[in-house]
Amino acid sequence: MDSTPVNWEALDRLILDFAKSENLMEDSSSTISSPSSSSPRSFSSSYQSRLIIRQIRRFLESGDIDSSLQLLRSHAPFVLDDHRLLFRLQKQKFIELLRRATDEARNSAIECTRTALAPCALDAYPEAYEEFKHILLAFIYDKDDQNSPVANEWSEKRRFEIAGLLSSVLRAHLQAHDPVFSMTLRYLISIHKGFCIRQGISSPISDLTERLLLEERDPPAVPQESFYEAPPFDEVDIQALAHAVELTRQGAIDSLRFAKGDLFQAFQNELCRMKVDVSMLDELVREYCVYRGIVDSGLASPSVSGLRTLSEPLKVSQSEPGYCSSRNYSFEGDHTNTKHSDGEASVSNAHMNDSPEDSVDVNSRQGTDVELRYASESTSNYEDCSTSGSHQAGNLKVLQRTRNYTTGERSKRKRWRGRQDDEDYKQDLNATATSTDLSREQQGLEKHCSVDTNSRDDKYEIVLGMKELASRGMAAEVVEEVNALDPNFFVQNHILLFQLKQVEFLNFVSSGDHSSALRVACSHLGPIAASDPSLLKPLKETLLALLRPNEDALGKGLPLHALSTSLQVAIGRKLGIEEPQLMKLMRATLHTHNEWFKLQMCKDRFESLLRIDSLKDVNTPLISVCSMSKSNADSCTNGSSLITISSSAKVSEDGSSPTQVSSRDVVCDENAILKVMEFLALPRADAIHLLAQYNGNAETVIQQIFA
Repeated sequence: MDSTPVNWEALDRLILDFAKSENLMEDSSSTISSPSSSSPRSFSSSYQSRLIIRQIRRFLESGDIDSSLQLLRSHAPFVLDDHRLLFRLQKQKFIELLRRATDEARNSAIECTRTALAPCALDAYPEAYEEFKHILLAFIYDKDDQNSPVANEWSEKRRFEIAGLLSSVLRAHLQAHDPVFSMTLRYLISIHKGFCIRQGISSPISDLTERLLLEERDPPAVPQESFYEAPPFDEVDIQALAHAVELTRQGAIDSLRFAKGDLFQAFQNELCRMKVDVSMLDELVREYCVYRGIVDSGLASPSVSGLRTLSEPLKVSQSEPGYCSSRNYSFEGDHTNTKHSDGEASVSNAHMNDSPEDSVDVNSRQGTDVELRYASESTSNYEDCSTSGSHQAGNLKVLQRTRNYTTGERSKRKRWRGRQDDEDYKQDLNATATSTDLSREQQGLEKHCSVDTNSRDDKYEIVLGMKELASRGMAAEVVEEVNALDPNFFVQNHILLFQLKQVEFLNFVSSGDHSSALRVACSHLGPIAASDPSLLKPLKETLLALLRPNEDALGKGLPLHALSTSLQVAIGRKLGIEEPQLMKLMRATLHTHNEWFKLQMCKDRFESLLRIDSLKDVNTPLISVCSMSKSNADSCTNGSSLITISSSAKVSEDGSSPTQVSSRDVVCDENAILKVMEFLALPRADAIHLLAQYNGNAETVIQQIFA
């Protein structure tokens, strides 16, 4: 399966928004607080609402109906105005009282039926009173009797059903949707799975997608009767929603009714019904943040954050469908006295507002951070650099110099704090904090004066130092440091050397030192291009900068952050640091997103809402010309295969999903497509395929199917 270049700078912004919205990180300059610290934190209202929803969910899944009702009265009393939901809660409370199997609890259950359950059954919905009489059988049938007429009512599965339903309703009413990145990932993985099934191909990232996005979903929020007479919705909206989140047509209509006709609101509601493994998602984000220099590697180890490494499969109990979203989230503070944090984003905004705190060099970066990949990386790139013998002293010097380069940048990095508002995580943190303190004391006794470059943190510092130098355009310094680290590196990665020398050449041109620029071209660019004919074209275009002395050649044509990311990947592999799994996931899912909408022959209506268009916003200025040649496709490890660019897979200029493309150049009327989709309940691609067989006539297609 092919993969797609990604705008990593756009992904950095999404990741930062996600981590801040979920309070997963904090400024590294702040004091490291104990997990049990009661110091107040500034929470956004959306985050507080999500905490409340998770707490209510946990109470319901554990059978504590009274506590959930108390929270609902305090924070969401409107939910109890819906007698359908109130009746279901009272039914579950009745069952939970009987489940205790004590005389006192039985008397409380009888009182519950008299004062709460029976009155509520009278006006909940037409079938409610029959359900009320039926559930009274629980008085005489034991909870362990699987053949009883109330076995379903006794089942603990009912707890998770009502917990999921209440979560769906509360998310929609409180506007407490998950952060944009979380919804984007759900959507891309869902499309990826559907595309692989439809095309009959195996997914190279199935180990990640199957563990991250679970099969079960929360029950949908059902609109109240007052919404049943809503005006008819546009069939385009109905079909777009139904196929985007895999709903039936009636399910899409109900979702639109609940959202009062707001397509994008309904879409977000449906995405948040999909369940993800929260622990795995957090670890993917943490790994990416460390790799990109957003989070300090020394302050983000899995043992400190309480997270398991991704190499360990995360087991999900199939008997507990709420496992991944029902942890114990404590809620502190006054819900009414909260304010939005700088990191909180709303997908209703047309553009993402940049926060002053996003200073992990995300907003200050210029150009598009697009990864450039190279076929010239041999398999030896995956071997660790030797740090023994003659290389040891050189590596120590490289480490010391790179630390000097990144001193300012490191101070901007965040500290990973994890979900310390989660009671389960707090217990893990307390346990690991004690063992970590003991191990640090032991390490202090054995600490050497010299720096050990074999440590993972030191390797990260070397790689991030190289990345920082490249992003500043300090090409000569990068080449010097890389050669000191491994003299053979550029022999195996000559295209990287060519691009760094391009930067050095254009630096000289911009400063007016043409003689030095020509010296670089003669000594390096020319010989490298002579050994690789595919580089002759970018060499010629680079030399044209000499004819435009008044232009800022460096600032105009060079995506330095694209080059710095490519350098980071290559050097990281050399040092044994693999790229994050999230990067592989994004490449593969964005590729299938492109391919899926080529099959649909339409534009994705939701890609702007989820920032997918910005993730695809890849330009190819001067420095990346050589990387796009067919001879320089790179094989991504562990599932991300060759990047190929063909005329049939073009992305529109604005970076959005492909517009209408067909190998048979079939042109179908949009109304005909919608009619076939509606009457035959078919996906868009299948409807187009049938119309192509019958000259675009929808009536003929329908007649032939029903004939």
